[in-house]
Amino acid sequence: MRKGAELLVVVGGDGSVNEVVNGTVGAEDVEIAVIPRGTGWDFARSLGIPRKLAAAVEVALTGETRAIDLGLVTYRTWSGTEARAHFANVGSAGISGAIAKRANETSKALGGKISYYWATLAAFAGWQTGEMRISVDDEIRGGKMIDAMVANGRYLGGGMMMLPEAEPDDGLFDVLLIGDVTKRDLLLTLPRSYRGKHLPHPRLEVLRGRVVTVDADEPLPIELDGEQPGTTPARFEVVPQALRVRVPRLG
Repeated sequence: MRKGAELLVVVGGDGSVNEVVNGTVGAEDVEIAVIPRGTGWDFARSLGIPRKLAAAVEVALTGETRAIDLGLVTYRTWSGTEARAHFANVGSAGISGAIAKRANETSKALGGKISYYWATLAAFAGWQTGEMRISVDDEIRGGKMIDAMVANGRYLGGGMMMLPEAEPDDGLFDVLLIGDVTKRDLLLTLPRSYRGKHLPHPRLEVLRGRVVTVDADEPLPIELDGEQPGTTPARFEVVPQALRVRVPRLG
């Protein structure tokens, strides 16, 4: 960037995008293009960037530029110190951090969708539901929950369309609060999430806002674009129009 680079091409998945975002945030007149690889590639999916190599390269070369929001998160590291980091697609606190960790530690031979699906079932089997305290701008919620998803994009977890109305450039997070769901809830609802048909649901709530805080009696793992940098308490803030991305041209 200091040497005049104007376009950075990221070949990888969501974790690779996250590294580049955190390394380039604040750099003016720099765009990124994504060649989706890796396990999840939910960031590319959320922006309509094609999976096939030739099509993704064509977007990188001739696509149009879209300025999207980023999330800025203040959290506690595993060593107990306070830290800050950005995310491009989805941040969360709760069971999703444990799911991402399990998926990252297991074989990806069957692909991202199956890896995250089985990781979800395995993490849920051993999860202890606790009290969470969440604010989304002026809305305050509390009670037994397993997760709070703070979304800039629509997709996460290898293709689950958890926030089907999220827009990455509207200056707002779409926030999904997942209550004290049962095993039956999970088995019935999880397959529907890949088509964005899991809402409405009596144990799920969607809120929208610019600032989200999450806390709990016991520290909960947080997840940023599939990575697990630390725990709650966490504060998520929208940074409007902070990342320029090559996306497919309309029409």
